[in-house]
Amino acid sequence: MGQDGGVSPPRADLPAPRWLVHLLRTDPAPVPWSRVLRAVVGFTAPIAIGYLAGEPAIGALVSAGVLPTVMGDGSGPYAYRAKRLGITVCAAVFGFALGLVTGTDPWLSHPTVVLVAAVSALVSTGGNNASFAALQLFVFVTLGTGQAEAGTDVAVAVACVVTGGLWGLLLALSGWTVHATSPERQAVAQVYIELAAMHSAQDEATSLAARQQLTTAMNTAYDRLLTARSWLSGRDATYRTLLNLLSATTPAVEASVAMVNAGERAPRDVIAHFTDLAAAVLADAPLPAPPRGGDGGRDDPADPADSTTAALYHALTKINTEEERSRRDRVPWLQKVRDWVESLASGPLTWIAAARLTLCVAIAELVRLTVPLDNPYWLTLTVGLVLKPDFGSVFGRAVLRGVGTVVGVGIGAAILGLGAHGHGPVLIALVAVLAAGLVIGKVRNYGILSAFVTPLIILQMDLTIGGDWGVVLARLTDTVAGCAIVLVFGYLLWPGSRRPRVGGRLADVADTVARYVEVSLGPDADRMERSRCRRQAYRGLADLRTAFQQLVVEPSPAGRQAAAWWPAIVALEQVTDAVTAAVVGLSHGADRPAASDVRLVTAALAELASAVRDQRDPVDVDLPDTEQLAGVADQLDTAFDAVRGPDFTRSKFTFRRRR
Repeated sequence: MGQDGGVSPPRADLPAPRWLVHLLRTDPAPVPWSRVLRAVVGFTAPIAIGYLAGEPAIGALVSAGVLPTVMGDGSGPYAYRAKRLGITVCAAVFGFALGLVTGTDPWLSHPTVVLVAAVSALVSTGGNNASFAALQLFVFVTLGTGQAEAGTDVAVAVACVVTGGLWGLLLALSGWTVHATSPERQAVAQVYIELAAMHSAQDEATSLAARQQLTTAMNTAYDRLLTARSWLSGRDATYRTLLNLLSATTPAVEASVAMVNAGERAPRDVIAHFTDLAAAVLADAPLPAPPRGGDGGRDDPADPADSTTAALYHALTKINTEEERSRRDRVPWLQKVRDWVESLASGPLTWIAAARLTLCVAIAELVRLTVPLDNPYWLTLTVGLVLKPDFGSVFGRAVLRGVGTVVGVGIGAAILGLGAHGHGPVLIALVAVLAAGLVIGKVRNYGILSAFVTPLIILQMDLTIGGDWGVVLARLTDTVAGCAIVLVFGYLLWPGSRRPRVGGRLADVADTVARYVEVSLGPDADRMERSRCRRQAYRGLADLRTAFQQLVVEPSPAGRQAAAWWPAIVALEQVTDAVTAAVVGLSHGADRPAASDVRLVTAALAELASAVRDQRDPVDVDLPDTEQLAGVADQLDTAFDAVRGPDFTRSKFTFRRRR
């Protein structure tokens, strides 16, 4: 791990290609044991009951109906999860029924699948919930056509999937009655845990990595609380208290970032206080009193008279639940529809993604129609899963899907070869292992996910249609063919698929940071607006890192360009941190910079964004040479050097500091 906090910069001495190293890297996320348990119970219980009732095929179909809730479940407010999973189950059931009804007529089923693929891509722009529901719609319409080709009874199959979906919903929301606010409390407590971790870091690289975790924790906490309160009438005291507490913590977060940016360490009593705050939030106990600081003892080496330390101690006194924060109103569904329509009309990216997915699905359906394959619906399913518009690198997902499926097919072959599908207890135990691996792979690596979900679905379909070794080999053939279609028609031959796309996002984030500077350092700075702009800036930087992670796994020029932009991304983060440090100084008596100096900073960021968009050298700019903005100007120097890149090291580009 480098100083970026999760993604190491490219190195020339790596034993394998850069893209391969990033592609195979797993996310060190903690194992969600509660979700693992729910997945094991959700998948195995229907199969066990089916065996006991002498109807293993029925049990397998019910188990298949649980898949959308397991794949879509996650952490977050229960009301949000109920909405997300409810929509997902409805989409899966509708898609499965549509596939069953049209699947018996090839000239009807194939156009239907292609049309659903196009609709799925367009609906994906409606938000995270709509995106996942659209994916399940496509997945289950494809599975439905496969079941129809096997002669499955439509009414029985739909009833089984509905039952599985309801069973999965019941498991996912089972803790609502006893732990209704637990996800929100954990999210707020995590902010204090990350603050303590950042201040406990022993070196600069670890501190910067912890800062990224803090940004993620803040974004998650605000998302969960604002989403939860949008479902409430506004009278729920628990959510109101937690949201007020999180809002009051913003000054402490800003002061902490300023200390890390200055290379200073917080006193031990501050670190202990953050830990105590986390414990109090989790236990729903009264908040501890803030430390006074300045005892001069050996355990408190920092001087509270220092501006950054004094700012942090002062910010701790503001952490309370008294200041009321306005509630976010629920957006009417008609407004959401209008926003979605506007997003479709605002640019070509969505239509390009839909066209690419539709083309590749149409090719897969044509192959499925003309080539005699055994249950070839897996071919189309592979294309849809790899080409999901908002799921990252097409190349990376194709490779991981292929490798993961080869491993999964090996597992499935071993299970069938041992005859486990004919022994209920053995099969149930194997399904439990696969279910656990699916959930762990979901948070760690897409290839791991594919390696476990493939044999799981093979077993479910094997019990339903009475497959054998041929099912396993067919899955391998279909997956390889599907990945080949995607790589050729959706990547290699698709116009613009290998062009760099990080630069435009970098420019957009530079504009967001400029807005943060304008609002926070301007003469009429509003605290709530400043806090909002700060979150937008750091959220934009976090999204920019995600875009980098998606593209750096490609061996194409897009991957190399993403790696080349990495120093600029890091530099822009440091500019934002320097701005935050200046804001903290203002809140504790420092002189406000002149409006003309603030305009110089925003103009420099605008030039930075323009140079990135136009792919040119930045022009000469004036930067303020004042004490208040010295840190910001220094980091802007670095950012401009990073944008110039190694190809421009001999250019005559210079900065002129305004004096």
